[in-house]
Amino acid sequence: QVELVESGGGLVQAGGSLTLSCAASKFNFSDLAVAWFRQAPGKERSFIAVTWIDGDTFYRDPLRDRFFISRDDVKKTVDLQMNDLRPVDAAVYYCAAGRLFSVRAADYPHWGQGTQVTVSS
Repeated sequence: QVELVESGGGLVQAGGSLTLSCAASKFNFSDLAVAWFRQAPGKERSFIAVTWIDGDTFYRDPLRDRFFISRDDVKKTVDLQMNDLRPVDAAVYYCAAGRLFSVRAADYPHWGQGTQVTVSS
């Protein structure tokens, strides 16, 4: 059973940075795509970035200049570094794992519980 646990969320001032971490356990992390999504109140869960088994990455265009995804298959972690945070970035952030290199939430069968990011103006 895949288990994913996010950490690193919290309150940050606008313009600040946070690094979220997704830790995997009980499965072979290195052969899965791992993605980050976020969901703000009243909105659908939206794709941020994904990292593939060969280190390939793909980002949602408006975020690629401020967010950076990286993976460490030895530590079984995928980090999301977020810079120049804005109030509109406030959301619950989720990591997800699956066998497809995809931007669709439906393609990821394994999800963490989420971590809250709040950005004050």
